[in-house]
Amino acid sequence: MRKIIHIDMDCFFAAVEMRDNPALREVPLAIGGAADRRGVISTCNYVARRFGVRSAMPSALARKLCPPLVLIPGRMAVYKETSRQLRAIFLRYTEQVEPLSLDEAYLDVTQSPRCGGSATLMAAEIRAAISAELGLTASAGVAPNKFLAKLASEQRKPDGLFVIRPQEVDEFVRQLPLGKLPGIGRKTAERLESLGLYSCEDARQLGNEELIARFGKLGEMLAGRIWGHDDQPVQARRVRKSIGVETTLASDVLDEDACWQVLSRLIPELEQRFAKACSAEMLMGQGIKLKFADFHQTTVYRKGSYQAARFHDLLHEGLQRAQGKPIRLLGLVVGLPGEGEINQLSLDFC
Repeated sequence: MRKIIHIDMDCFFAAVEMRDNPALREVPLAIGGAADRRGVISTCNYVARRFGVRSAMPSALARKLCPPLVLIPGRMAVYKETSRQLRAIFLRYTEQVEPLSLDEAYLDVTQSPRCGGSATLMAAEIRAAISAELGLTASAGVAPNKFLAKLASEQRKPDGLFVIRPQEVDEFVRQLPLGKLPGIGRKTAERLESLGLYSCEDARQLGNEELIARFGKLGEMLAGRIWGHDDQPVQARRVRKSIGVETTLASDVLDEDACWQVLSRLIPELEQRFAKACSAEMLMGQGIKLKFADFHQTTVYRKGSYQAARFHDLLHEGLQRAQGKPIRLLGLVVGLPGEGEINQLSLDFC
């Protein structure tokens, strides 16, 4: 049986700012773009959350909900250095560390001799070290797999520890709302609810074969998750799959020419970024991202060789999907080759 710890820092960017400037601790604080420049909230502290401010919310809306909000642009270099210090703490317990972002990671401590092999004690020690050495708080979840460990870390937020022991898995998962499962968005949850499926227990009653028949790949995932199963390994080295650039527009646009002017300015930046990873000939595909004024979004992606001019065709298709809705954000993305493909191409040209 595996022992997996999921660590999730509490409002990380905001917490770093409050640590470095104690005067910010009791005020509603958010990190994000300026409201008058159509910025978006990256994260906020718990004082701001009591006003209804949330991550990914437009800064202008956050200001309306919370007039005294202190909004700062953030210090990415400081956050990255703090994340490096955080990872150093993790590595005291295991080399099997899979970072999900600057403030979140999985640790496989199955083989770790620390704390007599107790994952619960290791998680408690890690949280204590984060507090003592970094002046920050973290929430932790301990479980037999990644899926459950992440759910566990959400149970005692902020600054808590929750453990799902192997013998507790079935009961914990049984009553879990299907909307809590990874990969289940709002529309999928509504579709499940239309079938009378609200909890994992409901889905169990329907049966795995019926789930797969009705939902395909999603059904295959559900067939495992509703029983608490997840065989995904903790990946200490993750291969980056894509590189992208995007920009929020100063004002919404509607016509294709205006959108293309914006994308044309993004293309050189995108090409400069992916050139650091591989040549254009090695790319696996390319796409564009459109975010509408109502914050819904769509991505048009096509596999194949890279051609900058192809972005125009993808834009045309994306605008057809928009059906006249104003565009507030435009982005470009390219698919990177897998690690094996990079190695093979390197060998071919040795």
